[in-house]
Amino acid sequence: MNTGTAILLVGLVVVALLGVALFALFTRLRGVEGTRANSAELFAQIETESMRLRSAAQSEADEVRAAARREAEELRTKAAADAAEVKARAAAEAEKARERADEATAGLREQRADLDRREQRLVEREDRVTADTQSLEERLREVEAQAAELAARTEELTALEAERRAVLERTAQLTAEQAKAELIAAVEDEAKRAAVVRVRDIEKEATENGQARAREIITLAIQRLASEQTAESVVSVLHLPGDEMKGRIIGREGRNIRAFEQVTGVNLIIDDTPEAVLLSCFDPVRREVARLTLEELVLDGRIHPHRIEEQYEKSKAEVEALCVRAGEDALVEVGVTDMHPDLVALLGRLRYRTSYGQNVLKHLIESAHLAGMMASELGLDVKLTKRCALLHDIGKALTHEVDGSHALIGAEIARRYGENDDVVHAIEAHHNEVELRTVEAVLTQAADAISGGRPGARRESLEAYVKRLERLEEISMSHEGVEKVFAMQAGREVRVMVLPDVVDDIQAQVLARDIAKQVEEELTYPGQIRITVVRESRSTEFAR
Repeated sequence: MNTGTAILLVGLVVVALLGVALFALFTRLRGVEGTRANSAELFAQIETESMRLRSAAQSEADEVRAAARREAEELRTKAAADAAEVKARAAAEAEKARERADEATAGLREQRADLDRREQRLVEREDRVTADTQSLEERLREVEAQAAELAARTEELTALEAERRAVLERTAQLTAEQAKAELIAAVEDEAKRAAVVRVRDIEKEATENGQARAREIITLAIQRLASEQTAESVVSVLHLPGDEMKGRIIGREGRNIRAFEQVTGVNLIIDDTPEAVLLSCFDPVRREVARLTLEELVLDGRIHPHRIEEQYEKSKAEVEALCVRAGEDALVEVGVTDMHPDLVALLGRLRYRTSYGQNVLKHLIESAHLAGMMASELGLDVKLTKRCALLHDIGKALTHEVDGSHALIGAEIARRYGENDDVVHAIEAHHNEVELRTVEAVLTQAADAISGGRPGARRESLEAYVKRLERLEEISMSHEGVEKVFAMQAGREVRVMVLPDVVDDIQAQVLARDIAKQVEEELTYPGQIRITVVRESRSTEFAR
């Protein structure tokens, strides 16, 4: 609200108040119109009231003017502050606009410089292209000239060739067709000689590749087969509930132990070992029957000669049943079916048979898996090969009852029970007692060698093992230039460290061959031993 509007409102208020007062006085004058005596008093009151109202209006007007002046001053101050703020904001915007203009100018300068550089490069490139075009045109003219010269020479050579052929025909008294026939015959002879040489090279390459492929197949079969270490023994240990049981086993004047040994054919060793007795026998089947017999007698508590005989018959029948079950489990594990029950029982008896500490039944199962893997790699009949490998040592179940080689005995047993001729041949030929005629027999022999020759398959006495390793190191250290020798991987590998300034690369190869030859001549070992000669050169300096 401005000052003029405020003064106008105050005037209107004053006029309204005067009108109201005059109306009241007028009304009162009408009521006392007849009394002139009081008119002077009324006029005095009107004058007084009018003065009071005028004074009040004047004071109101003064207050309104003061408020208007204060408001105007506040508006002027605020307007000045707003003007200063707008001016500062405008200055900041102007500064920012100036900075952006400077940046745009700098960018334009950089773009102009970049365009100038690009234009310079384009001009240089155009110059190079022009020069290259001129050079190519000169080369093209030279090539055309050379082509014309070559065409002329070609025509000249054609004429010379025709003249030479005519001279040859007159000299040799042969026509071109006859000369061509002789040339073809000569080329055929040369081609035949080249073909013979090529065939010999192909055969040599096929032999080498075949040997590499055979090594690869055997290596894959060995790597894929995971088998446990062998820990068989010719002694069984039976734990007793107490040491007083030993006296009952011995019996009065030793009659029980004599009866036990007489019935079972197993030596019963009772020593100072607490709560244990030993059963010793070379026949694992008899030893297992005796162990079951003694175990049942100890559990029952009644030990006397008659009871020993009864329990022995029961244990014998139980072991026979276990043999049949072991044979059936082996067939299921390998995947072989349709085998004669008596042959299955013989196969199960090998569960209690060992060869150099290796369980024979586990050896047969392992050999069957190996042979099946190799047959699969070669695309042969896997089931037939597994059957050959599973039965190749079946004769060991009767070697203590029948005289002769276990290979020939096993072949006769397999033939008697209706096995295939290939299976019979693989059994009788796996130790080269019969010449190998089939691939299945070769794979059976290879699987047998791998299973028996792998580390840990067959037990070797600790003393012989240690002596063999020591002798390996002694043989290697006896050569000149050897610094250190390490027998590793259970004696399957020998690493020889040589002095680089004494032994060169060629001598290292010769040294490895000499050590291998000496080891072959002096030592006996299963499988093979790898000799690795390591020659290492080192240069050492110190920074001080």
